[in-house]
Amino acid sequence: MDIKGAVALVTGANRGIGRAFARALIEHGASKVYAGARNPEAVQDQDLTPLRLDVTNAEDVAAAAAAAGDVTIVINNAGIGSGVGLFEGPFDGAREAMEVNYFGTWAVSRAFAPVLARNGGGALVNMLSVASWRGAPPFPGYAASKAAQWSLTDSLRQALKEQGTLVVGVHAGFVDTDLSAWLDAPKITAEDVAEQTMQALGNNWAEVLADEPTKYVKSVLSQSLNEAPNS
Repeated sequence: MDIKGAVALVTGANRGIGRAFARALIEHGASKVYAGARNPEAVQDQDLTPLRLDVTNAEDVAAAAAAAGDVTIVINNAGIGSGVGLFEGPFDGAREAMEVNYFGTWAVSRAFAPVLARNGGGALVNMLSVASWRGAPPFPGYAASKAAQWSLTDSLRQALKEQGTLVVGVHAGFVDTDLSAWLDAPKITAEDVAEQTMQALGNNWAEVLADEPTKYVKSVLSQSLNEAPNS
């Protein structure tokens, strides 16, 4: 699809990958970008349109869909980590991760599907993770929420095909944001993830594999667990 002249909504757009998505859309010629955030005042970019949007709040989601009725691209980026270990700690963080990463994406997608249909189909982009396909003992709640979000993305792709909506799943390993600041490991930049996503939109691609670890994990998914190397 053509990004130039498009109207977009990005959730969690006040920082990190969300802000990079919003900036990339503007740079590629989007005419308007709604920057969804729990606190709209946190959106400092003057060429973005702040929009109050807590993806776990049904009233916020409904109000956003009503206010942004001109949207042709929706990027579900809002997400959190889980902060719970596999064998210790309360499940509260894991439940919150599922509420934001999975149910939040579902709620926004459900609310904006008819908006996209009215505006010609457009595109729906979900920010996923290599953790969608690989368990993560240090943060199992986050990984489970991303696996659920990937399954949801596949369901949305099938369901929205008839109305002409391109559904894009964006997968990456560690991205250099506040969420991964604690980790000393190779990371891709948020700007790189955003630019690859713009290329996917422009070429009508359904999937972005943003870095080498993600490409590797995807490549071995078809192997039997008895054959696949540890990764």
